Amino acid sequence: MIYTVTLNPSIDLVVNVPSFQLNGLNRMQKEQKFPGGKGINVSRVLSRLGAETTALGFIGGFTGAFIRDTLHEEGIGTDFIRVDGDSRINIKLKTEDGETEINGQGPSISEEQIALLREKLNALAEGDVLVLAGSIPRSLPAGLYEDLTGILSPRGVKVVVDASGEALGKVIVHRPFLIKPNHHELGELFGVTLTNAMEILPYGHQLLEQGARHVIVSMAGAGALLFAEEGTFQATVPQGKVINSVGAGDSLVAGFLSTYVRTGDLLESFRCGIAAGSATAFSSDLCTKNQVEQLLPQVKIKPVVHPIDLGAI
Repeated sequence: MIYTVTLNPSIDLVVNVPSFQLNGLNRMQKEQKFPGGKGINVSRVLSRLGAETTALGFIGGFTGAFIRDTLHEEGIGTDFIRVDGDSRINIKLKTEDGETEINGQGPSISEEQIALLREKLNALAEGDVLVLAGSIPRSLPAGLYEDLTGILSPRGVKVVVDASGEALGKVIVHRPFLIKPNHHELGELFGVTLTNAMEILPYGHQLLEQGARHVIVSMAGAGALLFAEEGTFQATVPQGKVINSVGAGDSLVAGFLSTYVRTGDLLESFRCGIAAGSATAFSSDLCTKNQVEQLLPQVKIKPVVHPIDLGAI
């Protein structure tokens, strides 16, 4: 089973107001509501790709009920912890001048509720997959991902961490199954600026040496690199028009895991991850299975054995 944790879920309210007037009355041309949060995105894509998944985290109020009910309608299992207050609403305002985001804060989480989450995760067994995705809210312990990875990884749970900064850096020593920084987040970890694959190589290898079992570094339109005990591999991305990059990284994680739990094939999982991330980037919503399958043939992978190999595939 693949479990995802979203500590601060949301309703993502996307509204289109082509001619936005500040301090005036504006009417929406179009609106959409989605259950939001990185872990929830992973679960939604996993379900679309045919993988069984359960979403965990904290929800509250009528907004939390919407998140839970929508996931159930999509056939996704949930085991959320109810909290006081309402789950947040994130507004994405799309106008002729671009997109503006207004994110809510979310409810407070008590120590008892954190303990209940730990208790639920403590029941995971060897072979289960746990995805810890997104930032850790200020009201929660900053070392939560580190603690959970340190407890569950030695038990054979495949822990995947998709976070940035200190939340990511501190889990690496506990041998997470997969981490997925983009090139900016990788540079932040080491205090450097990384602009291309050749510059990324030594730092990806350092993450393996520090404990990570698999590392995928995404580089937007420049493709991605996979670092593993089996070697280092570079993937191209399919050609297409980027419509919405929100959820693309989450889709990459879901695409990788959906194939890996079914086949154990590392490179095919990498290919599916790249196709899923690209399919979401080329769509107004998260990718579908059909969209991923259409892009798969365009994803090319080659081993990287020397920096000179980082040319065109």
